[in-house]
Amino acid sequence: MTCPIDQTEQPADWHGAKMDFSAAMSYGDYLALDQILSAQHPRSPNHNEMLFIIQHQTSELWMKLMLHELHAVRAHLCSGDLPPAFKMLARVARIMDQLVHAWDVLATMTPTEYTAIRPYLGSSSGFQSAQYREIEFILGNKNAALLQVHVSAPQAHAKLQAALQSPSIYDEAILLMARQGLPIDAARLNADWSLPTAPNDSVKQAWLTAYREPSQHWALYELAEKLVDLETAFRTWRFRHVTTVERIIGFKTGTGGTAGVSYLKKMLDVVLFPELFALRTDL
Repeated sequence: MTCPIDQTEQPADWHGAKMDFSAAMSYGDYLALDQILSAQHPRSPNHNEMLFIIQHQTSELWMKLMLHELHAVRAHLCSGDLPPAFKMLARVARIMDQLVHAWDVLATMTPTEYTAIRPYLGSSSGFQSAQYREIEFILGNKNAALLQVHVSAPQAHAKLQAALQSPSIYDEAILLMARQGLPIDAARLNADWSLPTAPNDSVKQAWLTAYREPSQHWALYELAEKLVDLETAFRTWRFRHVTTVERIIGFKTGTGGTAGVSYLKKMLDVVLFPELFALRTDL
């Protein structure tokens, strides 16, 4: 049985909409939809692999936007132009919400369905995402050893090397506090940017000053809360990642060779902006 086809001719001028794009840019042209929608190449015969591919491709697109925003945030903090940075940090937190909800879709994949496609994934893994690694680096979770994963992709490796050696967003926030007259240890201001963020008491005391005297340090007070929002969203993203992986593969080893869920659970303990969470006990 075939569905009937509506043979009714639509008027050429359909509610004022432009209909002829033979000499004009269309929606599909602007968004390069031919390339995007033809970029899914399932390797297995299983129906569910399309979900797996699109989930990860869309996540990479959101991460691209996150990096676009985070690089701009860092530049604004460096120049002391805070209002645009606040707007961008709020946007990044909402992008992370999108990434969190994306796990809800992937969680509809059952262990049986994933097992059917896993042999076709080879050693590919989200652990190898250069964009995710750059996000970690720009937020201060630096680890030079992880550059080795990207040696075979020179462009990505060079970009990550630069990210490793550059101040993180949090480093720039601390430098900003010092420029505004709050006392920060010289050792912290001249830290090795390639190392992960380490707690520092002078930084904690500076943030405490902003929290205890918000009327005098409103911009720093607002910046602190935007950073807390950002880290809270990032922690939620990590947590949903862990729970989704455990739901689908249990405690199997990851395709990229990591310990899977046990490795991801260790990442939940990473604190990006340590002083901003530690100071709450002292207020």
